[in-house]
Amino acid sequence: MKWQQALQDYMTYLNIERGFSKHSIEAYKNDVQKLINYLETLDKTLSPLSIDKETIHQFIYEIAKVVSPRTQSRIISGLRGFFNYLVFENYRDDNPTSLLETPKIGRKLPDTLSENEIDTIIAQIDLSHPQGERNRAMLETLYGCGLRVTELTTLRISDLFFEEGFIRVLGKGNKQRFIPINTQNQKYITIYINLIRVHIPTKKDYEDTLFLNRRGKELSRNMVFMIIRDLVSKAGIQKTVSPHTFRHSFATHLLENGADLRAIQQMLGHESITTTEIYMHLDRKYLGEVMERFHPRAKNPL
Repeated sequence: MKWQQALQDYMTYLNIERGFSKHSIEAYKNDVQKLINYLETLDKTLSPLSIDKETIHQFIYEIAKVVSPRTQSRIISGLRGFFNYLVFENYRDDNPTSLLETPKIGRKLPDTLSENEIDTIIAQIDLSHPQGERNRAMLETLYGCGLRVTELTTLRISDLFFEEGFIRVLGKGNKQRFIPINTQNQKYITIYINLIRVHIPTKKDYEDTLFLNRRGKELSRNMVFMIIRDLVSKAGIQKTVSPHTFRHSFATHLLENGADLRAIQQMLGHESITTTEIYMHLDRKYLGEVMERFHPRAKNPL
């Protein structure tokens, strides 16, 4: 078995059997491709079935010189998944990455926007511009529903259940979930649909796509990033802000205002509660307020 054939089979497996998104599949592909590129610099020929753990250890040693520990950890995870697939399909008897140790890295917490900063960013949108109403509806939905950027760009009109107060989202692994949507968010989406979107000539296969670009097609992830980057710059906010920052802020603000962690987990679409906990980076001042408000000893000092 040659590398490219094994890699193609693995990508098909991730797509069909695991239901991974195109973005995730491309990331796994790139991890394995780095190993393939490294092997091409060696004199010996090694296939996916014959490569040994010593060679992979050497690859990780070399790549650790040029990438961050977080990237190194992700590459190891990607390779481990690839060789687990080969074992699963009975191509190999062992996984040569099984003894690899991932570098110790702390949990990276992205910047969070305050409610005032979110309002300031959205206020920079020029509503006289043809895309202004669309951009306001998009950012309100990112923050109001805590969506991933891909969930936002693939949202359909048929996913809107405003009478019931929910939207339907297709998340990672094609898993469906329903998220509450507030009336203000509904208002902005309705304005966009009725006043702007109705006048956009829609291309075939995008008739049900909610947020369209000027050509009548689905917005790209990069376009959403660029829109947000431009607004943040105009707002003068000195933080690294991406679409995910709005999702992170959504979860943090919910928790700070008393929402249950399990409910936040369901709205974010996390399989494990431990994944949700990374969003809960409450500052010490807020924790102190919680202690003063809820702990019985704080209420009844001696």
